[in-house]
Amino acid sequence: MDIYEEIVKLRQEGRRGAVATIVNVRGSIPSFETAKMLVRDDGSIAGTIGGGCVEAEVWQAAREVMESEKPRSLTFNLNQDPKYDTGLVCGGTLDIFIEPVLPPALLYIFGAGHVSVNLYKVARGAGFDVTVIDDREAYASRERFPEAKEVIAEDFEQAMSRITPGESSYMVIVTRGHRDDMRVLRWAVQTRARYIGMIGSKRKTISIFRELTKEGIPAHLFERVHAPVGLDIGAITPEEIAVAITAELIAVRRRAERALPHMSWFKSQQLDAAGLEAHVDFKEHKD
Repeated sequence: MDIYEEIVKLRQEGRRGAVATIVNVRGSIPSFETAKMLVRDDGSIAGTIGGGCVEAEVWQAAREVMESEKPRSLTFNLNQDPKYDTGLVCGGTLDIFIEPVLPPALLYIFGAGHVSVNLYKVARGAGFDVTVIDDREAYASRERFPEAKEVIAEDFEQAMSRITPGESSYMVIVTRGHRDDMRVLRWAVQTRARYIGMIGSKRKTISIFRELTKEGIPAHLFERVHAPVGLDIGAITPEEIAVAITAELIAVRRRAERALPHMSWFKSQQLDAAGLEAHVDFKEHKD
């Protein structure tokens, strides 16, 4: 079994995993330097780094690595720790590097205006596979988005009905109007998408949240919405806004502290509709 082929297959299926590699050996061990083991998200294994207790511990660490999405290194001294005694004539030390295998980051941009064109360029350069959706064929076209993974020119409801966002999916809502933003957000917060961002002022955001909660959408679903979208870097032009949004996408992908949603205070549910508006007015005045 070719581990590299298995890694490609795993990513194509949108799944997670972790690869453990013996990167340094001192003395005798029951394997060899560069030996690799792939641990899939279902716990199954491809390859081996020697078996026994070492492999069992590495398997557990690999599970943690794919969850945290951060690599780590382990060192095993087979001579000094009796639990690694397998009865073999092995008394060496080995260093193992474990790195995550993650599915491609899929970015869905709803809206194909000026901000979207620039966001597509910047995000694609940062490693996101971009799909653009707009109900206007003149905007959602290959001429405007030549290297996008997919360009969908159809009604938003139609497009959303055939998209199944997973945990590696990111969504940015930048349609041409309040009504379409609300339609997309209504659907987006009920998906498994890792990131949901919506352009617009705090007042507009509160208005949309309030309308959707009146419809019966649970308030807690809005906790992960980044609105206004993008890191606050004082961006004004479409080009600058695209950089701010992409920076936030990267922060979420890398689990940085700055990745917290701007509207996370909404989860308290201690403010009613009037209180929410008062909170926004206060914040805007303070800012």
